[in-house]
Amino acid sequence: MENERLDRQLSFILELDKMKEILRQTYLCDASRRENDAEHSWHLAVMTAVLSEYANPPIDVGHTMMMVLLHDVIEIDAGDTYAYDPAGNLTKRDREVKAADRIYRLLPGDQAAFFRSLWDEFEAGTTAEAKFANAMDKIQPILLNAASGGLAWKEHGIRKEQVTDRNVHTHEGSEVLWQKTLEIISRYFD
Repeated sequence: MENERLDRQLSFILELDKMKEILRQTYLCDASRRENDAEHSWHLAVMTAVLSEYANPPIDVGHTMMMVLLHDVIEIDAGDTYAYDPAGNLTKRDREVKAADRIYRLLPGDQAAFFRSLWDEFEAGTTAEAKFANAMDKIQPILLNAASGGLAWKEHGIRKEQVTDRNVHTHEGSEVLWQKTLEIISRYFD
């Protein structure tokens, strides 16, 4: 039984390696290439550790870090849906639920249930941790876009209103970080 548990855990870990192959639309700060899902998730975990003092209200940092590390594993099956792709976003939820059903079930039952609950919590966005995790997930691409000279925004013809409309709930995770992000958005677009 213990051997089966370990085999399932290792299978999940190896499956996650596929995140390194999933390219996002956002470029690295130096604009040399697009970021992948593994880099994105790592960056969000570090942001959570560094910026958690700005959460409103205070959060369980470890719980939130696990959430951001695991929230995009579903893109192994579902693919990365560009934030500003209306057609892709119509089918996003269905694709992601199917992916979550398969990928998290690779783990032993107790871990499968726990990791899936983290993903469900992130998606629901109602807890303080989920609100902060979602804020990190929205702010990080804005930071990278601004740092790379707006390369991805230019490639897709993204306007300021699209960015601010997409972020209507970001302030719920951190008012302080959202105000700073608005300054960054305004400097880039104005």
